Amino acid sequence: MLGSNGTLARLGGDEFGVLLNCSSADAAERCAWALCDAAEAFRFRWGERSFKLGASIGVVPGRGCVELAENALRVADAACLAAKEAGGHRVHVYHAKDENMLRRSCEMRWVTHISEALDEDRLLLYAQPIRSVKEASGAGMHFELLLRLREKDGQVVGPAALLPAAERYGLSMHIDRWVVNQLFRWGARHPERLRRIDVCSINLSGASLGDAEFLLALAERIADGPFAPSQLCFEITETAAIGNLANTVRFMGQLRRLGCAFALDDFGSGLSSLGYLRSLPVDYLKIDGLFVRNIADNRTDREMVRVISEMSAIMGLRTVAEFVESERVLATLEEIGIEYAQGYHIGLPVPLDQLFAGHMAEVSSDFAGAHY
Repeated sequence: MLGSNGTLARLGGDEFGVLLNCSSADAAERCAWALCDAAEAFRFRWGERSFKLGASIGVVPGRGCVELAENALRVADAACLAAKEAGGHRVHVYHAKDENMLRRSCEMRWVTHISEALDEDRLLLYAQPIRSVKEASGAGMHFELLLRLREKDGQVVGPAALLPAAERYGLSMHIDRWVVNQLFRWGARHPERLRRIDVCSINLSGASLGDAEFLLALAERIADGPFAPSQLCFEITETAAIGNLANTVRFMGQLRRLGCAFALDDFGSGLSSLGYLRSLPVDYLKIDGLFVRNIADNRTDREMVRVISEMSAIMGLRTVAEFVESERVLATLEEIGIEYAQGYHIGLPVPLDQLFAGHMAEVSSDFAGAHY
């Protein structure tokens, strides 16, 4: 099919590359579709069974779209992923103004940054204070960890740039392991600060929830680590929990038996929130900031949060409102009956050590937390 105009090579696993000598991008696309159709028509037989094959192909023109030859393979890989995510048996042709491809290319650059930061220990632990809406006192600090990356030039980068790339390209579990290891090392170095902690919340990715080896290692760290299990609360997003419900419930059950707590993050963002909540043994509901930010002025948001608050009370769950950015929002949450608040009005994200320094330790009350 390729004839003398193409060279085929296996790149690894189920990935192949074709160097094609074509007169135009349209001609290359026609050839790519012919390869897709040939793969779909082929049947692989093993014993008495027949297996169907499929292909997704990314096409990158050799001139104009890719400035450097060494970038071609990276861009072709991103184009291939775009074809796969479109449903498979697809051809995606890259062009310079392709917004989807530009986003993917940016994500792939972040993959390199994240991998280097893990190797060079340039990830940072941050935290953001959260307090009881009713200003209750007497409890220890309760905080949730943030992730930041320090670039080689010293610039600190937040999670919005990091996490989408980490999740898409399989680095999220490496980050989860780094966070847990660093937190436990920090706790071992500061036993006096552990006595002031009520609960420390740690975000976990969907990949970690489905990994039995990670669960075993985490349970061993908890058993041998400086934190009491009751001081640890693991946050999972609604999307991650629902993505593999059986594994999530198994993961949560084992750590809850040790004495750890769980929070369901971004609650309300999915259409199936209430239905799946009955299956998840969580302790906290963190209400999606989409419903909180304008709650003082938006009646629909206010009633949505009120329903979540009433439902949580019936189920014996504690509620945390995210994105609390003004006193009016905080007052509205208190009127509704939300227990805890998180956001810039409560406190800005700071390096973990600063949460315990000076006035930050005085400001903290029942609950402190953050996203990473």
